[in-house]
Amino acid sequence: MPANTRRFLISLAGLGLALGFMIAPQTSVRVESSVPGNRVLGRALDVELGRAANGPHMQLVSSGPLFAVLQATGEIDRRVKAQANSSAALAPVGAPQGTSRNGTQGCQNVFRGGASNITNVRVNQDCSLRRQAEEVVAINPMNLRNLVAGQNDSRIGFNHCGYDWSFDGGKTWGDQVPPFYQFILADGHTADACSDPTATFDSKGNTYIAGVLFDINSPASALVVAKSNAPIGGSFYHSPVPGPFQTYSDTPLGVVASDNNPNIFHDKELMVADAQPGSPKRDNVYVTWTLFNVDTGAGVGAHSPIAFSQSTDGGATWSTPVEISGNNPAACTAFSGEANPNACDQDQGSHPVVGPDGTVYVAFGNGNTPTVGINQHMIVACPPAADCSLSASWLGPYKITDDFGTQPTGPDPATGCPAGRQCLPPNGYRLDDFVEGSVSVDNKGGLFFAWADFRNGGGTCPPLSSALQAKPPCDNDVFFAYSRNGGKNWSAPINLTPASKFGPSAQWQPWSSVTPDGSRLYVGYYDRRFENCEFTGCNDITLARVDSPGSNSQQISYTRVTTASGPNLIPANNPVQAGFNGDYMWVATDRKNRAHIVWADTRGLGGTVEEDIYYARVGADGHDADDDQ
Repeated sequence: MPANTRRFLISLAGLGLALGFMIAPQTSVRVESSVPGNRVLGRALDVELGRAANGPHMQLVSSGPLFAVLQATGEIDRRVKAQANSSAALAPVGAPQGTSRNGTQGCQNVFRGGASNITNVRVNQDCSLRRQAEEVVAINPMNLRNLVAGQNDSRIGFNHCGYDWSFDGGKTWGDQVPPFYQFILADGHTADACSDPTATFDSKGNTYIAGVLFDINSPASALVVAKSNAPIGGSFYHSPVPGPFQTYSDTPLGVVASDNNPNIFHDKELMVADAQPGSPKRDNVYVTWTLFNVDTGAGVGAHSPIAFSQSTDGGATWSTPVEISGNNPAACTAFSGEANPNACDQDQGSHPVVGPDGTVYVAFGNGNTPTVGINQHMIVACPPAADCSLSASWLGPYKITDDFGTQPTGPDPATGCPAGRQCLPPNGYRLDDFVEGSVSVDNKGGLFFAWADFRNGGGTCPPLSSALQAKPPCDNDVFFAYSRNGGKNWSAPINLTPASKFGPSAQWQPWSSVTPDGSRLYVGYYDRRFENCEFTGCNDITLARVDSPGSNSQQISYTRVTTASGPNLIPANNPVQAGFNGDYMWVATDRKNRAHIVWADTRGLGGTVEEDIYYARVGADGHDADDDQ
């Protein structure tokens, strides 16, 4: 056991069933590190709770795994008890608002109205007041009415992965938990939790889902994949291994990575299938993720490169993971955790996409910069003729833009903003600019990248200030840039939310997608500019539409997607869910130039304040898209 590990007591009263064994009330056990076995999660918990400071340039484990750890160690229970005598209470739970059940006993809901007449449809169908947040949506290229969504989902405890499907263009949804939880990790256990759900379709209409599985009290973590053959359409998932009874089998799963090493943690994966009709690698499936690795000797958190694996047989088998974030002497000039001083290895938030010729592009956030808080977004590419399973096949990394990750830092108990995390008062929702960056590519190979940062922050909400002291307005802005030469060079940032147009207000957590023909770039984001939300903390979803992006005739218009503002989720009205609204939302586009949006919404059923997933489809005219195909 490492000499510098610290011992502390975790109260397991009330957690025995969740952890899979019975323990008498008020029993305490002595364990190593903040999270037994895994040094990466242990350090992440210490940073989250203010017991340790995050080192300059070091990246944070994503929020999904951390919330499972916070629950398992009793921190969420402590927060609930701290609010027990508060005058605020959850509203009583009544019948769902909105439309009829249409024959299902699930808790459907639809919000209608608003200036843009956009329909907001509840995606997750469980009736519990458990958190659903951090979402993805994918469109079947063979049937535009078939959608699959995913989210972090706590209905069966901790943070798990949930997936949803629709066969009517998002008007109604079914949902489920996947067949992940019988998978045996490398420590011989089934997983305690799952995070960072991702989903994709290949060109034939097969669906793939993946998630990060991990244990709370042992070092194991893994990335696994399940499949839903066409035309099942994501209504259930099975083993990706072909066989006469494939659709009846939920084992074996596709295994991208699996470790029982206390110095390794797999985090923040996203997946994409090559659905390009002209690609020589059509129907390959790719996964990228952050590989936290202490084995380099540089220290916990000092090495977190982007890893890659591919499947060429429908998700059944996966190539050996390789590091693809590379090195760049001009851009990565500080704090390398590798022998190469210019390694770009302080990374988080990778996002893979596939170009029309089969080129794989992966954008990610990087912190190997000399100034604390001034980070950068980068991109790498694997050409269609190259073997992407080899690190040497990857070109770059090329710098996209600077990122000013200087938002106020917690803790602030009143808003739920934790220590070691950044947020935008009066919201306590944790921010991570790295995982909010998204890249998309059109059918001519044009690349577009969107992100948000705090370069325009100031006044009563100054950069790198204390969240406890900072006061709104907090001017966080959404930007995009474009490249016409495969990511080697990028335009200057274009501000989609300038204070000159909207006043100094907070816009954050954007996601973007360009239409296949390149005529429109859609960027969705959380927005506090409506009503008095900048000062009360309520929020909406806005969709920016950029026509002819990157051209001299570029025009920008905006649609308020939400029919009404969602209330500020804070410890006083929901201490269980406060402080986390997911690390990302999602926008996808189809060949009819429509935008499909999913987000975590705090307008809970029965008047509660809690997080559920909602969906909207916006047409080219900026209004609700009711047409089916």
